[in-house]
Amino acid sequence: MEPLSRVTAATIDVLRVLAQSQDPCWGLLVIKSSNRPAGTVYPILERLESLGWVTSSWDSDDSRSGPRRRYYELTEDGGAAASAAIEEFARRARPARPARAVVTREVTA
Repeated sequence: MEPLSRVTAATIDVLRVLAQSQDPCWGLLVIKSSNRPAGTVYPILERLESLGWVTSSWDSDDSRSGPRRRYYELTEDGGAAASAAIEEFARRARPARPARAVVTREVTA
């Protein structure tokens, strides 16, 4: 498994959906759950798969109507790395220290 060279908010959203799912997710479910457009989600899933974070498989249920679904799930190493990436992203999003209160003086004329 290779490390991610770039971690965006959209990547974290996709990782979060995959990490929270008990079962493999199909692409449209990831799109709806992450609230990200298909043009963002599918390239992320492809990148995660090429780096070894995710595996995918095609739906084998021939009785279901509609297009075949492609299911995605985190690998064992990908799951651990996803948890670490989500945690690190959240840590960086929080301010390092509390903001100071702004003191203003009332000006009277």
